[in-house]
Amino acid sequence: MTEILKNQGYCYTCDQEVVFSSEYTWLRDHYKCSNCGSIPRERALMYCIEKFYPQWKQLSIHESSPGGRGASLKLKNNCPNYQASQYFPGFPLGEIHSRGWRNEDLENQTFADESFDLVISQDVMEHIFNPEKALAEIARTLKPGGAHIFTVPIVNKEKPSRVRATLGANGEINYLQEAQYHGNPVNPKGSLVTMDWGYDICDFIFQHSGLLTTIETLDDLSLGIRAEYIDVLISKKI
Repeated sequence: MTEILKNQGYCYTCDQEVVFSSEYTWLRDHYKCSNCGSIPRERALMYCIEKFYPQWKQLSIHESSPGGRGASLKLKNNCPNYQASQYFPGFPLGEIHSRGWRNEDLENQTFADESFDLVISQDVMEHIFNPEKALAEIARTLKPGGAHIFTVPIVNKEKPSRVRATLGANGEINYLQEAQYHGNPVNPKGSLVTMDWGYDICDFIFQHSGLLTTIETLDDLSLGIRAEYIDVLISKKI
């Protein structure tokens, strides 16, 4: 197969001079680093962490639903005060699951108030039934001056954000749009997309958490950062 894009550059997730390449036009999932296999949104996230919080190795960090490569691996290997969590429904919250992860529901966290300098999430906020609860909980667990740094596909752009699915009182899912799933590192069935976010997400975040959000839109081939829907959002607790 012919490569659509191939170039040399510097990877922020493995700190190496590498080759970035993709055999597909959908760069978001296929424009990979030759050394660590990271994809553009992971490199964009790590670039922003390095740029705005260069002291991140000395900070207390919680990452929700990390992956096994890219920014997640770099944070885990280099930050002594890094904690990672996944969500396993039906398992006690706050305890360590047999798969080795601390079990945390972003909407109902067991962490104490003001526990973290940074909260990290990668393509998580489009899979939550009650994002207003998750955002309030993230704000609660952040220290003053801390931030939630995250990626989420802004698929609706200038259009209003749209709810795709809700959760009923008895746990039944109400589909408002055709069911759509993304990959999940701990569930082979994937994760249901519950929200199509637009740029109005910044107002939504402020309304429900008090966090002030900026959106970093990056495009830099020399850093392997080019693809669809790879904005990085930085929500700060003042």
